Amino acid sequence: MSGLLFVVAAASGTGKTSLVKALLDRSSNLHVSVSHTTRPKRNGELDGIHYHFTDKESFTSQIEQGGFIEYAEVFGNYYGTSQRTVEEQLKQGHDVLLEIDWQGAAQVRRLFPKSIQIFILPPSQFDLRQRLSNRGTDSVEVIEHRLSCAVSDMQQYVNFDYIIINDFFDRALHELESVIIANRLTLAQQANRHGDLIQNLLSPKGK
Repeated sequence: MSGLLFVVAAASGTGKTSLVKALLDRSSNLHVSVSHTTRPKRNGELDGIHYHFTDKESFTSQIEQGGFIEYAEVFGNYYGTSQRTVEEQLKQGHDVLLEIDWQGAAQVRRLFPKSIQIFILPPSQFDLRQRLSNRGTDSVEVIEHRLSCAVSDMQQYVNFDYIIINDFFDRALHELESVIIANRLTLAQQANRHGDLIQNLLSPKGK
């Protein structure tokens, strides 16, 4: 039995990480694949929990060995997802969630065409600018650059299966969870996960 592969992508500052964290707190048998990155740790982040933090030399060596399902350079830093880890989890029947950018999602789409891809949008550019500013870690110039890149990134929404507007957090979380549940309840998945139960229900009475 193979698990489902979910991809959640968004432009910077859209609230993707907060939504995914809340989703994992309330959804069973959903494993998040921890990405590798060369960017420095932020306050409160832990290696192996939020990211696998590594140097650029080690990261590029992994690329050359074909170790990543997807990888991308974002604002001068590399991010990537281990192919071996994801494939092992799927083979064990676990549903896996990747929290990545749209470039990574495109790479995953080529390797896993049946992956379920979800894109998060903010309610407005004004709201997005406020979220980027509230981080308190970047200069005005960096924020404006990130906003410009975000607007370009958001044009990629047409390549995804589901679109969620993160206006009200609880509603966006409910919609994200609904996508997970709905895909677990398809005919193919239910027949795969509960084949014996279904066969027993359809067997002649008393056998």
